[in-house]
Amino acid sequence: MQGFASEFATATTLILTGDPELWSIVLLSMRVSVFAVLISAVIGMPIGAALAVARFPGRRATIVLMNALMGLPPVVVGLLVYLMLSRSGPLGVLELLYTPTAMIIAQVVLVTPIIAALTRQVVELLAEEYAEQLRSLGVSRLASVPVLLWDARLALVTALLAGFGRAIAEVGAVIIVGGNINHVTRVMTTTIALETSRGNLALALALGAILIGIAVAVNALVSALSLRAEQEGLRHA
Repeated sequence: MQGFASEFATATTLILTGDPELWSIVLLSMRVSVFAVLISAVIGMPIGAALAVARFPGRRATIVLMNALMGLPPVVVGLLVYLMLSRSGPLGVLELLYTPTAMIIAQVVLVTPIIAALTRQVVELLAEEYAEQLRSLGVSRLASVPVLLWDARLALVTALLAGFGRAIAEVGAVIIVGGNINHVTRVMTTTIALETSRGNLALALALGAILIGIAVAVNALVSALSLRAEQEGLRHA
């Protein structure tokens, strides 16, 4: 018990004193995850919105597939991205393996289906609500996509936050394509796994506390935005 208290005290000291190694790992994790979410939003939101308003053969199967991709096993994604970026792979000439860019690519593959699926759900509800109004204005289905995305902006922020939560907590894919290289690709989750196996519990606890804090903050922000969206919906009703 005394050992745990000592490790916890050391972890607290690392956080409060601004330990350079600790915060460099945190900043790298944030940078990789934020870039991955932004790229995923650029890809996933238009796809999700278009799928919400479009009508074509196989649409239902496409939706089922997209929903299924939300549960992609991270280690499988990591393996596929590794094969693509390895020297013998089609993108090996870019020499991206074991770099933060490779980690961003892996996270984009994991996060894009989440953002696309959540965007489709939100936009589809709005499309049904505004269907008659849009028809009366002569707006086509695809032309209505930017309008619906803007109107759903608060709800879509929650989709981005959900994607960020998935990205920041990811370990399987990023450790495969990043290699967990010190001061290069070592992020919070991979460091926690490594330092725990080494017995360096203070650093692992400090990073774990920060990771939990980020998760709590993201969930609190999602709840606040959801409440605000509901209040705006009631005002417009």
